[in-house]
Amino acid sequence: MGVLENILAVVVVLGLLITIHEYGHFWAARRCGVRVLRFSVGFGKPLLMRRDRHGTEFALAAIPLGGYVRMLDEREGDVAPHERAEAFNTQSVYKRMFIVAAGPLANFLLAAIAYWVIFMYGTTAIVPVVGQVAPGTSAAEAGMTPNLEITRINGHPTPSWQAVSLQLMSDIGHDGDIVVEARAFGNDGASREYRLPVEGYLVGQETPSPLASLGIRPWRPSVPARIGDVLNDSPAARSGLSAGDEVVGVDGDSIADWPALVARIRASAGEPLALTVRRDGQLKKLSLTPETKQLKNGQETGYIGASAARFSWPPSHVRNVSYGPIDAMGQAMTRTGEMTGLTVGSIGKMLTGLISPSNLSGPITIARVAGDSARSGFETFVSFLAYLSISLGVLNLLPVPVLDGGHLLFYIAEAIRGKPLPERIQVMGLKIGFMLIGLLMVTAFYFDLMRL
Repeated sequence: MGVLENILAVVVVLGLLITIHEYGHFWAARRCGVRVLRFSVGFGKPLLMRRDRHGTEFALAAIPLGGYVRMLDEREGDVAPHERAEAFNTQSVYKRMFIVAAGPLANFLLAAIAYWVIFMYGTTAIVPVVGQVAPGTSAAEAGMTPNLEITRINGHPTPSWQAVSLQLMSDIGHDGDIVVEARAFGNDGASREYRLPVEGYLVGQETPSPLASLGIRPWRPSVPARIGDVLNDSPAARSGLSAGDEVVGVDGDSIADWPALVARIRASAGEPLALTVRRDGQLKKLSLTPETKQLKNGQETGYIGASAARFSWPPSHVRNVSYGPIDAMGQAMTRTGEMTGLTVGSIGKMLTGLISPSNLSGPITIARVAGDSARSGFETFVSFLAYLSISLGVLNLLPVPVLDGGHLLFYIAEAIRGKPLPERIQVMGLKIGFMLIGLLMVTAFYFDLMRL
């Protein structure tokens, strides 16, 4: 059922993002007087088709991994003399730039609207309270201690752990100090400044851990070792574990909480374990043998295919925030700008080797995350939709021929030169663009498979 939910979620997400992107091109073309021949969501053979009074065909095609807007263009077919004024290639270079840029801009607008809805609907965030500080780390050297609430990083407010992570991720590759402002949790007084020294922050990490790299572990309530979901045909399922079971002992040793259970399982790959579980108020004995799972770094760990049951945070550690329509709009624009900056910065750092390319995500990962976010609730799903829309907008604006950004690059050169670039240069650019996009897709798909 999870696979079907993932497929449905990714079809909804990609379908909406593609439709909005192509509608941006369509809307701009209509505003500029360009005739649109076809508006297609998906590639391949049309499954559904209708024609409007302007003669535009609206199609839903079989392969939902993209879309296109086909306009009247002398480069793609014969155009009658009386129709030349409606052809794309006869428009001024500035109109063509506007039509091409309108697709990515529509994605940014969608993201801003999504964030606007979230901020009006209200967000629930966990207050960023430090749980532990590892000895000998940057946080310990700066004098940070448990039970501090992080209020700012490098001058930026951090009302939640998400905001903390966002600010820290923007510091990848930083040399020097990360300035953290914090105060005792529950104290509304002034914050104290802590300077955490870093060198090549997070550089080379396949899966960046911004907090752990500084020696900070977030505060979490005690989570009982109670089973939530159990995957079919997993070691947990074969042992007889069921949702709601609480593991109270392993091989005669008491288990205090979920982290203790996880640590025991990870250290026992391939070894049979005698579990004592509490089910419906009764103690029950089960035998469980964790499977061996290899991590990216080559290490082996135990795995049983079960997750923790949902738990509640103390009200004092939960922050509920909502805004009126006008204030929410400002917050949405700020969040869209922050996420756009993070995306652009991450691409730049990946190109310079500061971020591992293993962080690229392809259709498999997108489908999984889309499904997980849909199951997590409205706020999570809409946030994922907004972030993916921003990513699509940024990706399309990269100066790579084939993408919208590549076309913009050609048109900017045309505006400077006063005439189009030679056709052979444009054709060569398109070939290079196809190769680069193909390489990117293959790389992303490869890392998708490595995550399975």
